Amino acid sequence: MLRVLGGCLRCPEGSLRGAQGVQRVPRGLGGHPAPAPVPRRSRPPRPQNVNYDFTKSYLDLVVTYVSLVLLLARTEDRRVLIGMYHCAHEMIHGTSDPSFARLGQMVLEYDHPLKKLAEEFGPHTKAVTSALLSLHFLFARRNQAAEQWRSDQLLSLLSTAGTMLSPASSDTMACEYLSLEVMERWIILGFLVCPGALAASPQCLELWRLALQGSLHVTLVRDEALAVHKVTEELLGALKGYGKRVADVKECKEHAVAHSGALHRGRRTYLRGALRELEALLADQPGLLGPKALFVFMALAFCRDEVSWLARHAEHVTKTKTPEDFTDSHVAELLFLMEQLRALVRRQAGVLQRYHVQYLARFDALVLSEVIQNLSVCPEEESIILSSFVSSLSALSLKQVDDKEPFDFAPLRLDWFRLQAYTSVAKASLPLSTNPDVGRVMNLIVFHTKLLDSLEDLLAEASDLSDLCFYPRPVEKMFMATMEEPSMLRYSIAFPLLCSHFSRCNHAMCPEEYPHLKATALGLCNKFLEEMARQASACVMDACAEQHNLSEQLLPKHCASTVSKARNKKASKQLSKKAEPERDKPGAESQRKDRTLTTNMDKLHLTLAELSLSLNHVPNFTVFEHTLTPAEYLSSHLETRFTKAIVAMAGYSQATQEVARPSEVLAGLSAYVTFIQSLGQFVGLDTGRIIRNVLLQQTQPRDAAGEQTLTTIYTNWWVYLEALLRQASTGAIVLAPALQAFATVPREGEPAFSAAEFSDVSEMRALAELIGPYGMKFLSDNLMWHVGSQVGELKKLVNENMDTLVQLRANSYKPEQMAALLPRLSSADNVLKRMTIIGEILSFRAMAQQGLREVFSHHCPFLMGPIECLTDVVTPDTDIQVTLSIFELASAAGIPCDIDPALVNVLAGGKTGYNNNIHCLAKAIIHVSAALFTIHNKNIETHLKEFLLLASVSLLQLGQETDKQRARNRDSVSLLLQLLVAESSFLTVDMLETCFPYVLLRNAYREVCRENLLSRIPSH
Repeated sequence: MLRVLGGCLRCPEGSLRGAQGVQRVPRGLGGHPAPAPVPRRSRPPRPQNVNYDFTKSYLDLVVTYVSLVLLLARTEDRRVLIGMYHCAHEMIHGTSDPSFARLGQMVLEYDHPLKKLAEEFGPHTKAVTSALLSLHFLFARRNQAAEQWRSDQLLSLLSTAGTMLSPASSDTMACEYLSLEVMERWIILGFLVCPGALAASPQCLELWRLALQGSLHVTLVRDEALAVHKVTEELLGALKGYGKRVADVKECKEHAVAHSGALHRGRRTYLRGALRELEALLADQPGLLGPKALFVFMALAFCRDEVSWLARHAEHVTKTKTPEDFTDSHVAELLFLMEQLRALVRRQAGVLQRYHVQYLARFDALVLSEVIQNLSVCPEEESIILSSFVSSLSALSLKQVDDKEPFDFAPLRLDWFRLQAYTSVAKASLPLSTNPDVGRVMNLIVFHTKLLDSLEDLLAEASDLSDLCFYPRPVEKMFMATMEEPSMLRYSIAFPLLCSHFSRCNHAMCPEEYPHLKATALGLCNKFLEEMARQASACVMDACAEQHNLSEQLLPKHCASTVSKARNKKASKQLSKKAEPERDKPGAESQRKDRTLTTNMDKLHLTLAELSLSLNHVPNFTVFEHTLTPAEYLSSHLETRFTKAIVAMAGYSQATQEVARPSEVLAGLSAYVTFIQSLGQFVGLDTGRIIRNVLLQQTQPRDAAGEQTLTTIYTNWWVYLEALLRQASTGAIVLAPALQAFATVPREGEPAFSAAEFSDVSEMRALAELIGPYGMKFLSDNLMWHVGSQVGELKKLVNENMDTLVQLRANSYKPEQMAALLPRLSSADNVLKRMTIIGEILSFRAMAQQGLREVFSHHCPFLMGPIECLTDVVTPDTDIQVTLSIFELASAAGIPCDIDPALVNVLAGGKTGYNNNIHCLAKAIIHVSAALFTIHNKNIETHLKEFLLLASVSLLQLGQETDKQRARNRDSVSLLLQLLVAESSFLTVDMLETCFPYVLLRNAYREVCRENLLSRIPSH
């Protein structure tokens, strides 16, 4: 700002006067001339189209200067800033800024900026007024209500279908897409510094009143706005003779407050329908872009004006009786259609080039040549410039388009701007005011050349919405209103795309703004996409939950009531009056009597389809050099929500220790996965990747967010808690080999809990499906940790009895000494209990591994076959490290191994069955001994044979025992000996037969069965 103001102050003749003191009067913008209303002897205006570029630049200069002065006056610390600027300049250059004194004087003089500006612009009133009056016809035509637009069929190509192929042209070509907001700013600020013109011309007064009725605020710079009625009233109220104008201001303010909101709302409604028709027609017939390009830029400009007006007033109008005038839940459609038209123009740039290259060479050049020939007077310099225009245009050909040669008409447009300057001075030899055809044709040529070489600049000129970067709150409110309107969800992508405009806010003179603008744009865009993805993912999860509820109705546990009713009906039993109400059978929700009745799934599908259309609209787009992919936002949200939904399906309660059965969770998961896989028809997502990522996280102890997974939940529930294995150690739950599951022993006064419902074959398969090999390995490692803990305690007991055990082994064939040594063993019951616990754990692990093996074989039979073959080639002579590596691979696939590698690692680091789970001892002895012998490099088969021999001798000696109390469990232990042989791959029945007669086993079976039958007979 200081640099600009300093430059203005350095001009010796004033900030708005030329270097030689010659004032160039702009002739006009629109279809009307630029009259000079201040001098009484000036002649009346005549309709003509003249120096558009020069007049526009002049008015921009005036408004920019006024805006800078007003902004400077708003800066409270302006004097401090200027002082700091002076000090900085002196420190850098060693001398003071020569213009500092004048700059300081200006700051002092402009404490009341409007009054001072009015005085300063006194000499320029004629030029400013003439330029503003050239807008009279154009502004009145553009500032119409939607009803008039609808009557004129504005922007409609179908209303005049017969002329659809005729080129759209205008005598005021560039004015057709000139921003209405810019014209309002010109008029209001122009007459604010030239108030004397209001009394000099009725047309000025009419134009001024019309501008005051359209808006409550006009933009100064970015989000800095001017309350036009308040400021104008204050200024005119302080001037003498402007009492009527103050009354006009009040009247215009009342009109604006009462009618401007409805006026602009009606325009937005009309533009939505008009753009919808225009975009559909041009998308279907892109060839129409050639002759009707002007319609596209007019439509974009009209929409841009309405969106800017809405955002500006939504930000600055805080108190109003009609807040609905400054909100619009349908603005997303307008923004979306603008993006569609912009994309269509970029996509069909070749069509525009081919059409207008021919138009320039075969029409514009000929018309311009004819206009030049008809000029009554054409000085040599102007003639050379105009002739060069004709030559340049005539040389154009389609070959340049086909060869993709770049076009550059910047020199031509610059020459035309110079020519406007030459012909706009007083007493010009070729005044444009008397030769309007030159201006009309050249304005048409300038528009056509921009379509060839400056298409992006032209799009920005007509539809740039980058200033909305400075209105984040209104934009966010518009977005939230859009997300609450179901019919607008498909257009919500327009808001993230809007953020791609914001990079145009950056200015070369202020590069330090770049990080702030970038952060604002990316923050808004990210917020929009996150909210869209959040709603879409919530919709997906709700639909998945509905599918889960439907699939849950098909679970086997829900058929009990149906079976019971069928049996009662067959037996002709009368149901009690208090019976449960009849439930709808699965599938009843799909039967409809009236299609107009919508279900929750219908609403979810509709919402999801709308949001998916929006998220799929573009694969990616760029905001400040960052490429964003909308679908990835949805993918990320889906992964997070899907992960939480899976954990929630388990229904784990730490307080009550309740958890859902794995089979039920698997059924629900299948419903979720099926629906997510069907999303491919809605949104372009890699649903397979999402499902794989989420399910793979469930195989780990923690997911990507650090939260617990199904693996953690089921591992903790089975291993650490009282639900299963802990109860098994107390006898409340027993292993039932015939059922291949743990079974609950009923007890009075305890809540019913069926262990078989969580540990049978189907549940183990479901568990393996849910947590996979990684999760099963985590479960196995936790189980092995508990085995290691028990083995550690057993080692302590062995150390306590080491001497006695060594003597027992040395005297195994001496019954008398054995009988004397056995009583010396301490904590025998403790050893038995801990070995039983180990057996229970290993039995459960074996069932889990079997479930994993079946699942793995089903999913990866091509992998299971080679692993099984590899396991078969292992022999006792194979190197132990190779053996352990192979067994570790096999164990990961659920294949049982002679040596349990997990148990080796742990120890190296450190409804038929017995009611006390004593039959689990066999598995514990075999696996623990194999692991220990492997660690200490002992021959497993040799030492197991020795153990079998010692156990047989002890049992045979027990048969000679006369004390019935000591021999009470002899038959059960005999059967346990057979289980040892059956469990181990290193022992055989022949080995057992050599040291323990089979007839004793047969007798033991008979005695155990007899005792079992006797225990079932009720006592009298």
